[in-house]
Amino acid sequence: MHDLDALVKDALAVFEQAVDANALEQVKARYLGKSGLLTEQLKALGKLPAMERPVMGARINAAKVALETALEARREHIRERRLDAALREDALDVSLPGRGIGMGGLHPVSRTLERVEQIFHSLGFEVADGPEIETDFYNFTALNQPENHPARSMHDTFYLEGGHHLLRTHTSPIQVRYMQTHQPPLRIIAPGRVYRVDSDATHSPMFHQVEGLWIDERISFADLKGTVTEFFRLFFERGDLQVRFRPSFFPFTEPSAEIDMSFGDGWLEVGGCGMVHPQVLKNVNIDSQRCQGFAFGMGLDRLTMLRYGVNDLRLFFENDLRFLRQFR
Repeated sequence: MHDLDALVKDALAVFEQAVDANALEQVKARYLGKSGLLTEQLKALGKLPAMERPVMGARINAAKVALETALEARREHIRERRLDAALREDALDVSLPGRGIGMGGLHPVSRTLERVEQIFHSLGFEVADGPEIETDFYNFTALNQPENHPARSMHDTFYLEGGHHLLRTHTSPIQVRYMQTHQPPLRIIAPGRVYRVDSDATHSPMFHQVEGLWIDERISFADLKGTVTEFFRLFFERGDLQVRFRPSFFPFTEPSAEIDMSFGDGWLEVGGCGMVHPQVLKNVNIDSQRCQGFAFGMGLDRLTMLRYGVNDLRLFFENDLRFLRQFR
C-alpha cells in the first residue's frame, strides 16, 4: 500500500491548485473516483492480515472524510471567488442618484385624434373601425367608383399580390361596412391610417384621416354645414372662426364641396364633404327615398400641423425625441 499520510498530503495540495469547478472535479476523480488512488487502498484491504484490517480501514475512512471535507471547502472557495468576480464586474455605486423612470407622452397625432373623438362624441357621433387591407368593392365600387372610373386615378395606392386587395386609400370603407350592418339613424366618425403613393413635405405614403357620416330621414346640407363649422370652432377654440364650402366633385357625394377655413390673411383647404350619393345608399341596401345624409373627411395630420404650428409632415414619422418631447 502507498503511504496513506503522503497520499492525503498530496491530494490536499492538488485540491488547492484547482482554480475552477471543472479542474476540481477532475482532481476528485483522481483520488476518490472508482479507480482513484484512495479507492484502490480500500480495495486492497482484503489482502491484509485479518488483524490489520480494522485499523487500516479506520485510517482509510478518516482519510476519505478529510479529502471530502477539503474538497467541499475548495468548492465553496471557488464559488465565492466566482461571485466576487461577478460583483466586481457589475459593480454598482450605491451613492449615485437613481436613474428613475422616464415619462413618456402621446404622439401629437394621437393627441389630435383623442381631441377629435371627444368633440364628435359631444356632438352625438360614435367611433367606428375597419380593416386597413380592403377589397376593391369596399374601397371603390361601393363608393360609386366602378372599374376604370377616372376618380380612381386620384387614389394612386398599394395593391397586394393578385390585385384583388389593397391598402385602403381612405376610411370611407369603414362607412360602407357600418351601413351594411346598421340601419338609420346612424351617426359615426371613422378615423384611421390610410395609404397612397405620395411623399413630400406635406404628404406621406401613410397618413391619418377621419371621416364622418350622418344618415337619417331628414338630414340636409344645412346640417352638414352646422356640424362641420361647430367642429372646427371647437377644435381650434375660436368661436369666430370662418368656414366656407366651395363646390367640388366627389363620386360618392352629390352635391359635393371642399371645406376651407380662414387662416391668416386667406383661406386654407382642410377637408371635403357632401350629401351621400343615392347610389352609395343603394349599394348598402338603404332606401334613398326615405333616408339621406352627409359625409365629410379631413386629414388628422394636417389638423395636427395647424394646431401645433408644424410645417413639415415628415417630422411626425421620424421619431426625433427632440421634436416629440415638445408635446408631452
